[in-house]
Amino acid sequence: MLFNSLQFLIYFLFVTTCYFAIPHKYRVLLLLIASCFFYMSFIPVYLFILGGSIVVDYIAGIAIEKSSGAKRKSFLILSLAANIGVLTVFKYYNFIAENINLISIAAFNSRALETLKILLPIGLSFHTFQAMSYTIEVYRSNQKAEKNFGVYALYVLFYPQLVAGPIERPQNLIHQFYDEHTFNIERFKSGLTLMLIGLFKKVVIADRLSIAVDYSYSNLNQQSGLSLAVATFFYCFQIYCDFSGYSDMAIGAARIMGFDLMKNFNAPYFSKNLSEFWKRWHISLSTWFKDYLYIPLGGNRVSSFRKFFNLFIVFALSGLWHGANYTFIVWGVMHALLLGYSQLKSYAMKKSGILFPVNKFTRLASTTTTFIAVWLTWILFRSPSITEARIIFSTLFRLELSDTIDLMLNKTELIFCFLLIAMLVAYDHYIKELKTTNTKLFIASTILLIAFCYFLGVFNHKQFIYFQF
Repeated sequence: MLFNSLQFLIYFLFVTTCYFAIPHKYRVLLLLIASCFFYMSFIPVYLFILGGSIVVDYIAGIAIEKSSGAKRKSFLILSLAANIGVLTVFKYYNFIAENINLISIAAFNSRALETLKILLPIGLSFHTFQAMSYTIEVYRSNQKAEKNFGVYALYVLFYPQLVAGPIERPQNLIHQFYDEHTFNIERFKSGLTLMLIGLFKKVVIADRLSIAVDYSYSNLNQQSGLSLAVATFFYCFQIYCDFSGYSDMAIGAARIMGFDLMKNFNAPYFSKNLSEFWKRWHISLSTWFKDYLYIPLGGNRVSSFRKFFNLFIVFALSGLWHGANYTFIVWGVMHALLLGYSQLKSYAMKKSGILFPVNKFTRLASTTTTFIAVWLTWILFRSPSITEARIIFSTLFRLELSDTIDLMLNKTELIFCFLLIAMLVAYDHYIKELKTTNTKLFIASTILLIAFCYFLGVFNHKQFIYFQF
């Protein structure tokens, strides 16, 4: 059940109406049943896998809280191993097996392992990381073990952010299930507006840009350097609108019912360096890796070499989190290298006393340079393989302004795509979120957003990009 579908609209209206209509004591059960139904609408059998993980982590959380010393740590390790084990089997087993087979065929002329014909449970990486944050926080004594099984299950299954985040922490979300929420017109207005903005990002911008991007990346040998440059530029905004659009809709849907989910994007393409970019892009994941991996490895409290090594590990694993493909790993490593270079350059400049003045020109130059770096690395993220990424890079290096642009769009459609991107940039820079306190402005913006989505949207029920992770 996709957020950009009529089925979800009916589902959302029904669940939200029931939520406010029934007594508070039955609301957790309602949301739990509704969330199970939502997840089962994709592939029903995978609810049992998710349910198994929930049982293990629920028991582990209580056991961790009641234990001490080595026993306490062993329960944490058991919980993490169960979660990582499920993730490894469904997401990485075939990738591991294929690489072992390459070595085995080269050495012994035979395959060592058989690959499995299984589908990746939708959103597995998201709810696995959310579940892991629970047991880690209980172990750190930052969160009490949840005794109510239904409440803990809902923490993992809560439908707005179940399949693509934001990846919540137990301290932020669990206590909200105990709060009695009454219908609030201001929360309704801001939540609905955010949902419509997310829908606009998805169906009007992301899915329209995807037409050009998919065509270009599916016909690499027929593409000019300029076509690939424009297609990759479009992809920068396609993936941003696709993912931030989902986050907006998730946060908005939860807000209407009275729940506050964390902000997941903050105008990332206005970042002045890559470090700032990762504080603005997929915030729930970047802070997860920072809190549970980077800081435990030593963070910034170690030598320069160790700090760079920590960055390398974190971003390589971040790349692997996105998918079992070398393109994602190299994408992550490239960000680590660029971050390391940026920090080394900054340190050398401070040491030598060379400091550039901070003004509009230097800020624009820094923002442009950062965007170009992100733009180039997105090629690896979008490419199906390293071979195809190499073709794209080599074609880009031969780019000429006289190249023709063939993106399966006519001139008017191409200009419209650039206008949509300009609108998005202006929104991120000047507005960030529409104000809804003025009722007349709220009604006008709601009507406009619905009209834009209906008349300009691409309703091909295209799945959200991050569902595959």
